Amino acid sequence: MKTMTGKELVRLLEKNGWEVIRIESSHHIMKKPGEKATLSIPVHTGKDIKPGLLNYFLKQAGLK
Repeated sequence: MKTMTGKELVRLLEKNGWEVIRIESSHHIMKKPGEKATLSIPVHTGKDIKPGLLNYFLKQAGLK
């Protein structure tokens, strides 16, 4: 699986209808209208999201 940074994941989710509802420290809290799930994406400069956590976010977002 390709790795990605938090910033790249936020962009991918935004393209799929998710919105940043607030930013708390280094985490972007995202919600999609009509979805129960709320995602807290860690956005740390230059660091990739580990594969297990990335899979979790993609599955929660319905992209996997």
